Amino acid sequence: MPVAAFALAVTGSGAMATMARMADISIRLRAASPGLIALPWLEPLGRWPPESADFRELDVGPSRHLVRFVQADGVTYALKELPARVADKEYRVLRDLELRELPAVRPIGLVDQADTGNSILVTEYLAHSWQFRRLFRRLPRELVKHRERLLDALASLLVDLHRAGVFWGDCSLANTLFKRDGQTLQAFLVDAETSEVHPNLTDGQRALDLGILVENVAGDLTDVALETGEGGERIDEDLAAAESVADRYRALWEELTHEETFGPDERYKVEARVRRLNELGFAVDELALVPASGDRSRLRLKVAVANRRFHAIELQRLTGLEVGEGQATILLNDLRAYQSRLASERPGPGGSGGPQGGPPEERGATDDVAAGFRWRNEVLLPGMARAAAALGPDADPIQAYCDLLEVRWLLSEEAGQDVGNEAVLAALASRQTPSESAAQMVVAETATGSFPALP
Repeated sequence: MPVAAFALAVTGSGAMATMARMADISIRLRAASPGLIALPWLEPLGRWPPESADFRELDVGPSRHLVRFVQADGVTYALKELPARVADKEYRVLRDLELRELPAVRPIGLVDQADTGNSILVTEYLAHSWQFRRLFRRLPRELVKHRERLLDALASLLVDLHRAGVFWGDCSLANTLFKRDGQTLQAFLVDAETSEVHPNLTDGQRALDLGILVENVAGDLTDVALETGEGGERIDEDLAAAESVADRYRALWEELTHEETFGPDERYKVEARVRRLNELGFAVDELALVPASGDRSRLRLKVAVANRRFHAIELQRLTGLEVGEGQATILLNDLRAYQSRLASERPGPGGSGGPQGGPPEERGATDDVAAGFRWRNEVLLPGMARAAAALGPDADPIQAYCDLLEVRWLLSEEAGQDVGNEAVLAALASRQTPSESAAQMVVAETATGSFPALP
């Protein structure tokens, strides 16, 4: 995106002083928002008067540096003041992560104030996200499934970073934002002050980062326990949870990187490996079959894995929607069910279901796309609107529809029959969904627009 260009006119007796101060400031903004440009960048962040910006109150953890949140032209931004050298490094790392399509907050700009030696780093606050404390404060510890989702998301984030050659250096729950993604959570890196980008990471670098993660997560969980009045009686449970993040990381890393051998009559193992990676959300970039060392009768399978967007890319191809990988998995299942209904309701010649009937291998790509856009208009959009209305104005519409599908399935399983959408909408509106369903996590969600303005 282009750097925003703007001019500041100064008049009156203070003009010369203002112009002199402007010589000691450098402003780089990637969003040409009038409200953002008009902020009092000449002043240190801590001295901005209340009337100078639309400040917002967000629930965040402790920070080494001053962080303030402002809303400008309908967008919420995080502003962090820190030493210029550190700020420049973090800005460059975040730009690099964005280019690599890694889950991290989006850098918007950097303002250098030479007279103070500090800079203000500007990032866009992630809509519909929350800090881990919000989930732990609002849902009982006994609902372990939600904690499991959160720890899985953190481990997955570190795997994604390490595969791209990124050493985090301060990985923790406190430096992460979480966003609901279907029945899972997606973790996003927030703080990149200590991060480094390399062509590849050594095993030693990965082990060091993983050790930092376990130590920091243990501290994060202990802090929350003290904040919620639990004291130290469950410290062993929290330490075990922190250690489990490392176990989750190692299991996923092994799944993505291990090599296996098979004989000429075991080619099905290749298909099984690809299917397993796709189920985890990863597309396969390249397969390599080479003779196994020491046994020329067997082949060694090496797989190069692309980003975790397998289902999201397929859904975008069929419908034009851009959603999270977890959401895409759910929505694709709903789309396939819709296609099956079309096939049974309007059979074509030979009973194959007409243009949208028959198995995927017998349908043309054009037919699949036509069905995808019909599903989007006839099923998704109306269902999304009703589900979002049931959850309230802060709801993420796509996630609300995913919740509707999940809760309908769970309630129907419990009742032994399809309960229909009305019962599900009532359950969503009253927050009376099954206790460990992903829909329960809606209590942690708050849209950025709803954060109260500071008085």
